Amino acid sequence: MPPSQHSARPSRTHGREGGRPQRRGFRDDIQGVRALAVLAIMLYHAGLSPYPGGFVTLDVFFVVSGFLITHLLLKEVDRDGSVSLVTFYARRARRILPAASVVTIATLAASAIWLGVVEAKDAATDALWTAFFAANIRFASEQTDYFAQDTAASPFQHFWSLAVEEQFYLALPLLVVLAAWWASRRAGSVRARAAVVLGTMTAASLAWSVHASTTSPETAYFSTFTRTWEFGIGALLAIVAPWLVRALGARDRSLLAATGLAAIVVACFTTTEEAAFPGYVALLPVLGTGAVMVAGAEWSGRPPLVQRMLGIAPLRWVGDASYSLYLWHWPVFLIATQHVGRDLSLRGTAAAVLVTFALSWATYRFVETPFRTLSWTPRRTLRLYPASVGLVLAASLVAGAAVERSMVHDDAPPITVASQDEGPTGERLSDDPAVALVQASARAAKDGEPIPSDLQPGLLDLKGDKAELGECDYGAAPWTLCRRGDTDGERTIVLLGNSHGRHWVPAFERIAERAGYRAYYLVKSACTPARVVSLHPRLDEPFDECTDFNRWALNRVAKLKPDLVVVTGSAPRGVVVDGEVVKDRGEILDAMGRGFADVIDEVRPHAGQVAVLGDAPKRQREPADCLGRRGATLQDCLDEPVDSARQVTLAARDAAQDAGVDWVDPQRWFCAGGVCPAVVGATITMRDLGHLTTAYSDQLGEPLGRALGVWDRD
Repeated sequence: MPPSQHSARPSRTHGREGGRPQRRGFRDDIQGVRALAVLAIMLYHAGLSPYPGGFVTLDVFFVVSGFLITHLLLKEVDRDGSVSLVTFYARRARRILPAASVVTIATLAASAIWLGVVEAKDAATDALWTAFFAANIRFASEQTDYFAQDTAASPFQHFWSLAVEEQFYLALPLLVVLAAWWASRRAGSVRARAAVVLGTMTAASLAWSVHASTTSPETAYFSTFTRTWEFGIGALLAIVAPWLVRALGARDRSLLAATGLAAIVVACFTTTEEAAFPGYVALLPVLGTGAVMVAGAEWSGRPPLVQRMLGIAPLRWVGDASYSLYLWHWPVFLIATQHVGRDLSLRGTAAAVLVTFALSWATYRFVETPFRTLSWTPRRTLRLYPASVGLVLAASLVAGAAVERSMVHDDAPPITVASQDEGPTGERLSDDPAVALVQASARAAKDGEPIPSDLQPGLLDLKGDKAELGECDYGAAPWTLCRRGDTDGERTIVLLGNSHGRHWVPAFERIAERAGYRAYYLVKSACTPARVVSLHPRLDEPFDECTDFNRWALNRVAKLKPDLVVVTGSAPRGVVVDGEVVKDRGEILDAMGRGFADVIDEVRPHAGQVAVLGDAPKRQREPADCLGRRGATLQDCLDEPVDSARQVTLAARDAAQDAGVDWVDPQRWFCAGGVCPAVVGATITMRDLGHLTTAYSDQLGEPLGRALGVWDRD
């Protein structure tokens, strides 16, 4: 986040620089760095950047903030002997809260008007977390993937960085106070003591960041603990800068700044979404930013060449408004994109950029500037905190209530076989009731009939609608065998799969309880049971934990000797073949075909029966999105299945048929006539693009049990 506009030291406190008056208390080169960073992240989020790593510019802001705030705190210690916490947090309140509150309330209103009901309702909840500077905790706890392309992001997702910054600032002044107290007790240098305290914190945070970025990348991305070292680097450089630059002339400073800028640019072009970030990968942009900060420190007179270039008027203006630009750009881009239901055209993107700059200028001119120059006392200024929380709370409640009212529709009945005479292509309805209901639902969607009013699950419940596994949720090792189904049953069934196996658990619970099977669900998210070396979900390296889990699961099958083993799952995003990372879909498909054949061969000696269950057809649009749009009908959510996902299912079919084991194709329970309705009867079939809802999985228990031969027709 780019909130602070203070400088480490004015380049000049009087006179003119090349005919332009210097702004007291500002380093214009820092404003230029801010400008370049915010423009880079805007281009990245707009989808216009030629570089894949635009997200690294957030780390630029972290370093700048750590440098500037530490410099100000040390100046206060030099002047007053300590730090006034009341004054510090009053300054933060004036700088941060007014603009953040305005953008939050405006975003809530825009979300309620232009987003689907699910996204708008989630936004109302997310806004509350932002009010307490805890957005990063919210997104980490939700296992939000910052880089996900197939799930709707929150219009408040960018507030995570502001939350991290403010959480760091809860500790930073206290650490400086501690250093000042320590120096007074030991008659030492405050800067030296501060360097020890901040250095210890920085080293610990960096070590944790390297570890967490590989073991839990989604959580690590939003974590204050994995980001603290970036602020810490800036803080340490603020302490040692006077000594580092003492012997540097103008040419050396320009070279240092140019090298730092080059490091940031290289990081933008070489860092990808698959990197273990932040971790050690963030060292390049962090140290590059630090070099720029140090290069302009403690300099008086005409700035060196690179600093003058960074301080040109257009960059200064963008740097001054960088906080407002950062706050506005994400919700403008996101809400526009989600409202039109597709990526913005070049003209649409240009319009979004113009709107962003217009809103940012107005916010900087009429909100940021007046509040920053308030003459209120520090204690009075601190009232901005409860005032901001109160305003956002009220706005969230109003927005949430408005969204819920918009979901009240006229009573629309569920789709039934009796309500339709034929399927979507005019075909006669099947004698199989489960298939006939899909045909009738596809026909109703094709005819644009209204969405049933009593949906199961409700639209607002889709996001968290996952099969409950309890103690059978196999996260990190060690793993313990867990029994479900009819725990006293005489027969045993084992399900092997990834998250696309987990979503069948409600169906298998019905089957197991009805047919008297003890059930073992050996399913692990992102871990296909096919015998391939999967890529890590986020990193371009083997997912060793998956390989270990599949080996453990095979050992359990060997000991259980189950009556039935069902294998199902989707393909990973990539595989490792002969030590090489493979992401080509054709090569992945070939590897999956061999992998399904291998797992069949491995489990067949230990099982009475083996069956391969095809993957549910992947949708092209999120059900929550297309069903939640204002005025939507069933036709708005009628999709054709994604062909690439279907090819994996066909590879599993070929492996099953070649091995002579049972094969179950679930396509008929989701699609008819080449199209897939989002609602079958009154049940939403998928919670996202590829996972079943628990309600529909439970509904499919009977037809799946029959297909597997363990549930006889009454």
